[in-house]
Amino acid sequence: MKKVKSLIMIIMIAVTTGAVAQQSAKASSSATIVAPIGITKSVDMNFGNVSTNSAGGTVVLTAGGSTSITGGVTLPADTGTVTAATFNVTGEANYTYTIALSVGAITLKDGSGTPNEMTVDTFVSNPDATGALTSGAQIINMGATLNVAGGQVAGVYTNGGDLTVTVNYN
Repeated sequence: MKKVKSLIMIIMIAVTTGAVAQQSAKASSSATIVAPIGITKSVDMNFGNVSTNSAGGTVVLTAGGSTSITGGVTLPADTGTVTAATFNVTGEANYTYTIALSVGAITLKDGSGTPNEMTVDTFVSNPDATGALTSGAQIINMGATLNVAGGQVAGVYTNGGDLTVTVNYN
């Protein structure tokens, strides 16, 4: 009987030891560095020549570069230079990316000693919220709304580059 108990004990130790034996496996690792996404401005936004009466109004510039007006704003026959802002985006071919436009209004000033101001807001772009880097590049066109006060003082109104477009890979 002692021999049977010893044999059972040896079998149990062998089975138990085999069941908890350590196992391992290996995997390799890798990483791919893609071209960084980049953006550069190629054309500034310009609403062109605008006139207003005492009522004021807006000039809406589409991402396609066309304008429409509201209120007491008129566009003279000599429209001046009218352009949507244009940005060149570059990066990894066939990747998509998000587009974030300026948040809140930006201020244009005439640079006189007593600064006269107008605001630009309601930014739009084409493409709208997501772009695609076909062949590693794409153009973003950006429009907005110019808010003109009634009796706005004549002058050239500019801003120091607060118009912002941010892009990021999806």
